[in-house]
Amino acid sequence: MATKPTGTKAPAKKAPAKTTTAKKAPAKTAAKASTAKKVVKKAPASKAKTAQKKNISGYGVGGVDVVMSVDQVAKEAASIAASGPTKAHLEELANNDAFLVIEDLRAGYGKMEILHDFSLRIGKGQALCLIGPNGAGKSTVLHSIFGFTNIFSGSITVDGKNVTALKPSEKLSSAGIAYILQDKSVFPQMTVEENLLMGGFLKNKPAEAKLAAERVFDKYSRLADRRNKPAGVLSGGERRLLEISRALVMEPDILLVDEPSIGLEPRFIDMVFEILDDLQKVDGKTIVMVEQNAKKGLAFADIGYVLVSGETALADPGNALLENPDVGRLFLGG
Repeated sequence: MATKPTGTKAPAKKAPAKTTTAKKAPAKTAAKASTAKKVVKKAPASKAKTAQKKNISGYGVGGVDVVMSVDQVAKEAASIAASGPTKAHLEELANNDAFLVIEDLRAGYGKMEILHDFSLRIGKGQALCLIGPNGAGKSTVLHSIFGFTNIFSGSITVDGKNVTALKPSEKLSSAGIAYILQDKSVFPQMTVEENLLMGGFLKNKPAEAKLAAERVFDKYSRLADRRNKPAGVLSGGERRLLEISRALVMEPDILLVDEPSIGLEPRFIDMVFEILDDLQKVDGKTIVMVEQNAKKGLAFADIGYVLVSGETALADPGNALLENPDVGRLFLGG
């Protein structure tokens, strides 16, 4: 008889427990709702704080109020170009001993003229960086020097020799001008050594190219350690080094370098500029460069030109252009 009351009481004790749990659930829901309301209330304040921050820029200086469209940059830069640099000033920047001279060049593609009476001076062993808005004609300068454009008038001379009408292969073999393309110009399935030997295709004898390649390997151990590996396995910085080194096989005096930092991580960008600095300071190469990272390019170069609509708006030492407020506002982010 005692067993029956015990069995009856057990369910009675559990029932209130379930009821208690059910009562707590609304309290938790209410707490979540309260938290959600607090978040909603804080959101406008956060946005207000963000709106107050004006010193925002990819270069770490300037602000959102200095961000301009490409058309606006070109328009303001054109006003600066109203009185471009004199040829006497260009000569002075080249230490009055110009090695590469461009004189009143009018050049372009097909019948379209991109460069208008463009002039340039650079001394042997100097580095010059071209900056400016998109479509200003920066790469066209390099293309014209190497023979990739139609030249309507003007001249290009190297060490007093007129090279204006020479073909690209002649510019490389007889005028000592090498062109280093932007990116992805290596042959990924070929080995590092085979890529280098391709750079010496204009050598009179294969053995000469082989010797030149060995000199490159002696200079850059990173490439020597990978000489038998496919170029496709190299890192971005190593590929850029291979592209530069391939141009060195022909032992040029002038390097035309198009966007050396494009597509590279910051650590590789520093490595590439160290290589270019070594080629200029140690090997005495003359470098004409187009660089999207204007700060990096001007900090590297002895001379900087600002191009606008196919003409030179400004020309000064690289560090002077870095300090120029107009150049900073239009091209350096503030």
